[in-house]
Amino acid sequence: MARSARDYDESDVRIRPNRRGSRPRTKERPAHADAVLGRVLGVDRGRYRVLVPTDAGPVDVTAMRARELGRKGIVVGDEVHLVGDTTGAEGSLARIVRVSPRATLLRRTADDTDPVERVLVANADQLVVVSALTNPEPRPRLIDRCIVAAYDAGMEPLLLLTKADLTDPAPFLAQYAPLSVPNVVTSRGPGGTIEGLDAVRDALAGRVSVLVGHSGVGKSTLVNALVPDALRAVGVVNDVTGRGRHTSTSAVALPLPDDDGWVVDTPGVRSFGLAHVDPARIVTHFPDLEPGTEQCPRGCTHDEEECALDEYVASGAAGPAGPARLESLRRLLRTRTAAGED
Repeated sequence: MARSARDYDESDVRIRPNRRGSRPRTKERPAHADAVLGRVLGVDRGRYRVLVPTDAGPVDVTAMRARELGRKGIVVGDEVHLVGDTTGAEGSLARIVRVSPRATLLRRTADDTDPVERVLVANADQLVVVSALTNPEPRPRLIDRCIVAAYDAGMEPLLLLTKADLTDPAPFLAQYAPLSVPNVVTSRGPGGTIEGLDAVRDALAGRVSVLVGHSGVGKSTLVNALVPDALRAVGVVNDVTGRGRHTSTSAVALPLPDDDGWVVDTPGVRSFGLAHVDPARIVTHFPDLEPGTEQCPRGCTHDEEECALDEYVASGAAGPAGPARLESLRRLLRTRTAAGED
């Protein structure tokens, strides 16, 4: 028999619990004062390989990103702070709770109209642009774009040419002489050895260097020679298309022998978008030309008739190399606005 409203007493009253809990949430986050510092060596499907220095020697730790970091990206080269199990034991998992401020950040986009940036590596100080002199043929515009990306990231570029045993590197290097970009040339010697490897070691010593280049130029071969236990997969160049096969599928940081620096091997690229680069920043890496921009009109692209750099260079203020340097600067500026790749 149904009861009327007046038949209910206080014992029948039900109190619905507060959906937000009994205590208000706080925006304060744990300080994690006991967090240990490490360097990210690799990223694989949400798991991070982090090298943690200890008194007994460096330890490889597998870590995940803490929820409080939100969507903050973590890339190879980042210095991170870890809590949890940092022993590196099999099956252990630590948490990344903080990312240290980055000294440099190498980025690229899919193309020059894509607003989405892809971060490649953090905290590197040298961008090594690797190119074969032939088989596959060099791609000057891609090389120029990598140099622009290095300047924008605050990194120093290094041009590393391979396969000099197949052709003379001098004509190609002449194109980059006005840019004053240092270069190293290697060739294949007897028994598959790499001649010029000592010069490469000297150029990388004590630095964090990122190797970038399109597939088939010999990046992984170089890495395996520099770091004998790297075991990076090596591909071949297609005889029909002249293109290499992607063998490195993700970026990985590797310590050079005797703790004499780091190399970061990256997957081969076929394009290097520069949508994130402000062309006005490129000229700052030409200290002999930058003073001449003071007389440029507002919003000058430094590649137009009204640009004051022409008069500045003609006066001799930029030195005898001024005309060639100005042409090289404008070549780099045009790579930012040119459509497509080689």
